[in-house]
Amino acid sequence: MRFLALFILLFSVLIFQVAEARIRRYKWEVKYEYKSPDCFQKMVITINGQSPGPTILAEEGDTVIVELTNGLLTENVAIHWHGIRQIGTPWFDGTEGVTQCPILPGETFTYEYKVDRPGTYLYHAHYGMQREAGLYGSIRVSVARGKTEPFSYDYDRSIILSDWYHNTTYEQVLGLSSIPFDWIGEPQSLLIQGKGRYNCSLVSSPYVCNATSPQCSPYVLTVVPGKTYRLRVSSLTSLSALSFQIEGHNMTVVEADGHFVEPFVIKNLFIYSGETYSVLVKADQDPSRNYWVTTSVVSRNNTVTPPGLAIFNYYPNHPKKSPPTVPPAGPLWDDVEPRINQSRAIKAHHDYVFPPPLTSDRVILMLNTQNEINGYRKWSVNNVSFNLPHTPYLIALKENISGVFDPTPAPDYFDLENYDIYTKPNNSNATSSNSIYRLKFNTIVDIILQNANTMVVKNSETHPWHLHGHDFWVLGYGEGTFNMSSDPRTYNLINPIMKNTAPVHPYGWTALRFRSNNPGAWAFHCHIESHFYMGMGVVFEEGVERVGKLPSSIMGCGKSKVVISLYYSFLVSSFPILRMMITLYIYSVHERKKV
Repeated sequence: MRFLALFILLFSVLIFQVAEARIRRYKWEVKYEYKSPDCFQKMVITINGQSPGPTILAEEGDTVIVELTNGLLTENVAIHWHGIRQIGTPWFDGTEGVTQCPILPGETFTYEYKVDRPGTYLYHAHYGMQREAGLYGSIRVSVARGKTEPFSYDYDRSIILSDWYHNTTYEQVLGLSSIPFDWIGEPQSLLIQGKGRYNCSLVSSPYVCNATSPQCSPYVLTVVPGKTYRLRVSSLTSLSALSFQIEGHNMTVVEADGHFVEPFVIKNLFIYSGETYSVLVKADQDPSRNYWVTTSVVSRNNTVTPPGLAIFNYYPNHPKKSPPTVPPAGPLWDDVEPRINQSRAIKAHHDYVFPPPLTSDRVILMLNTQNEINGYRKWSVNNVSFNLPHTPYLIALKENISGVFDPTPAPDYFDLENYDIYTKPNNSNATSSNSIYRLKFNTIVDIILQNANTMVVKNSETHPWHLHGHDFWVLGYGEGTFNMSSDPRTYNLINPIMKNTAPVHPYGWTALRFRSNNPGAWAFHCHIESHFYMGMGVVFEEGVERVGKLPSSIMGCGKSKVVISLYYSFLVSSFPILRMMITLYIYSVHERKKV
């Protein structure tokens, strides 16, 4: 009886665990297809024919398994799970050159990771500049059953904002890598959930741009009068900072990058590439009409790119019924103050405050500089432009492969006292490197992001910085040159929000703090595609000796081919021994039966 009771208890625990944490399986094929997301036809990278790709739906604690087949025929691919910390699975972060070799054409690669907390996250290509070709989607993680959130709503929707170019990524990369430098320019359209509208009268051929194509009909968000909607608004722009608003409706911000926010009400949501927000919207306006949803460019001259439009459709009005009003104008593109004010307004919810350590063990100042190296225009950190090695850092560090990257430590500091952030830089001493930051495990690290003038006179750009494998506390934002002695006194050490992506505003600074407690190699970079491609990023290494055995599936490029060969040789050489052991075991069992 005691054995039976124990068996029932263990079986019940097993069933409970299975019910609580499930496996979510997805089978995807990535390939090129002709699409017209803004009425202009071009090649788009799709997942199972979709762009944006399928939304991943999971609960806190679930395991997500994505079997990805690369059907691009002539291109490699890798997918990053943006905001998922990959605790215990750093090799599935999906960052080509950092955590894995790329997935070759025709190959199938399986990602497997745990979603350890609820929130709004993203996935997107992390190979070259493929993200802006349409390879991205949403991850929506709900709270575990039995838990609640500090706000209520009736319906849950995901909306991805993106900008859209008609040139291919190949054409853009060629311009960025040329002498003379050829900038990619401003996007032709803004997309809301993969839909926009380009002015086809600017194109001569109706076969190239068709304004009647159903693919570019406005995105429609249908609402029931009186109900409250949680809109998970994310940005995966390749360049643009955006404003998002719903005509005639207030929005209450309640979540940012997977963390609950002390609620505050806004008319416009300023959002930067890589950020995710949840806002609550109540359908409490005149239900006899529809309303505009608009997104527009800020921080860059938005006279070039028209606003993106969608329809906030009050049921039972027809979803294609245009609102009777002109779309509301967005905020002034060059007005920095309201954007800084929103950044400072984001605080941790009072019931979900995780106070940061009061001091740090290491301070790394990162001056965002632009320069030229051998005639090529580059973005840099502390005058060092980053480039990826052929062998991913995680593999090189874990397998002790030498000669992969520059062992010289990346610079912790830049002489700000003698650097004028308001002047077009000379930067004649700029260099290119693939060196990294080696962090002592489980220590507190401060990052000070300092913005400055570009190589265009009187110009400083907004840079959204994204950290893989971690969340950081956003301690503060400031204007002008960071003062190492006085500015830390202004840090919010009481209720700072935790995020994985945060902007540094023009001619300003942003202070971040995080704990280096996730073994692996992790990218930290500007989330603007062209900026990262031009060298605006770094890599942190921490506790790699604690990382488990690397899966062979992430290898096969650069010097990791040697590791694969060793694995294969070991298996081949071990086969006769294994066969002999199995034969002896079968023989021993047979002999015991005879006795």
